[in-house]
Amino acid sequence: MNRSEARELMMQLLFQVEVQNEYNIQMKEKFFKDIEDLKVQRKYVDQVFDNILQHKEEIDHKIEESSANWKINRINKVDLAILRLSVAELLYMEDIPTSVSINEAILLAKKFGTEDSGKFINGILGHIAQNGAETQ
Repeated sequence: MNRSEARELMMQLLFQVEVQNEYNIQMKEKFFKDIEDLKVQRKYVDQVFDNILQHKEEIDHKIEESSANWKINRINKVDLAILRLSVAELLYMEDIPTSVSINEAILLAKKFGTEDSGKFINGILGHIAQNGAETQ
């Protein structure tokens, strides 16, 4: 499994936990239980999910702050999952280049989101990257 495939799975997990409103380690373990070739990307998956669990409030604040008056509860759940994943990478994973994180998010948006998801996500992530992805 490569990193792009791991991101896709992470986005799906984040969508699922948002729909079920159950952000916890057990949901992650259950989701990945039967995925055999996750071993290569296990560290990435654990790191992203842990960062989202620990910093969800700050991540959501950054998204709202950068989304021109869109509240979190109004954002399409697929777009929100992609945004949370990418913002976690931007804020807490220094080994992932900003351009890679944004590009991968746009690809996910084009694959899973609406017609406008790519532009919407690009705008929010671009704003976060431009205004500094440093944590508060």
